[in-house]
Amino acid sequence: MTAEATGEWHGWRAAAEAALYGPDGFYRRPEGPAGHFRTSVHASPLFAAAVARLLCRVDEALGRPALLDFVDMAAGRGELITGVLAALPAEVAARTRAYAVEIAGRPRSLDHRIEWLQEPPPRITGLLFANEWLDNVPVEVAEVDSAGVPRRVLVRRDGTERLGEPVAGAEARWLERWWPSGGVRGSRAEIGLPRDQAWAAAAGTLDRGLAVAVDYAHSATARPPFGTLTGFREGRETAPVPDGSCDITAHVALDACALPGAVLMTQRAALHVLGVSGARPPLELASTRPAEYVRALAGAGEAAELTATGGLGDFGWLLQSVGIPNVLARGQGGGPTD
Repeated sequence: MTAEATGEWHGWRAAAEAALYGPDGFYRRPEGPAGHFRTSVHASPLFAAAVARLLCRVDEALGRPALLDFVDMAAGRGELITGVLAALPAEVAARTRAYAVEIAGRPRSLDHRIEWLQEPPPRITGLLFANEWLDNVPVEVAEVDSAGVPRRVLVRRDGTERLGEPVAGAEARWLERWWPSGGVRGSRAEIGLPRDQAWAAAAGTLDRGLAVAVDYAHSATARPPFGTLTGFREGRETAPVPDGSCDITAHVALDACALPGAVLMTQRAALHVLGVSGARPPLELASTRPAEYVRALAGAGEAAELTATGGLGDFGWLLQSVGIPNVLARGQGGGPTD
């Protein structure tokens, strides 16, 4: 039996895998993720333009190779990769090999220059960009029982939960290292080991270049005591029910995913380095060039959303360089910074 069977108990990892990526899974729906939640990509074209500038920085650090790879992980319906190609200088775009990685079928109207794949290409020279991918890599959920023991949370297709066997082995070691419970009854954690492995595999495709993961995240100094597992349906947060009707997501322990040499920073800091600012245009522009003022004001509003405290600006950026220096010099350190 599979997680499709109502009444069967499964760990959250298997249940979410079937609900999101199975034959009738949430991510195979025709409306795509944009029909249910808003990411930075959908908030403003400024985001794709910033990623294009990041790709240009990587290109320069690589010495402007004859072929420059851009890989968009969890590409949705190709919104980001399409925007990046449109924002690139013509000379860079002419050398760029564009790959969209997504389990859903290729959109019919997608730019012919974009290769549609289910896995990233094995050897990349350029930029691999994963926007809100790792939060949808399914993980097990643990809850501490009355004896102070972390146990695997089991779930049925209707969302009903119960506690299963104690967490053991590599998963127990991950919890002890990255999300210790302190034995507090009822505390919960998402066991991020599959995300660590997924990120290592994705970053491992780089021969030279940069891999970036962008997600809502938390660090070891501020793990949420009851976890973050939730659902989204038609733009609203909802209970996580693994029946294929909603997105199932949980914040990412990006510090656990980070490989040696990684840099962690906030989206606000990263986008500021890439020229995205929410500063309002000078008021005198309204009287001298009103149309330009209106455009600049709209852009400032979109930039403010992308960099907002308490919102998208708090997302974490994990940057993993291979064979090139860090191309976002500001914000280096062991945790997200402003």
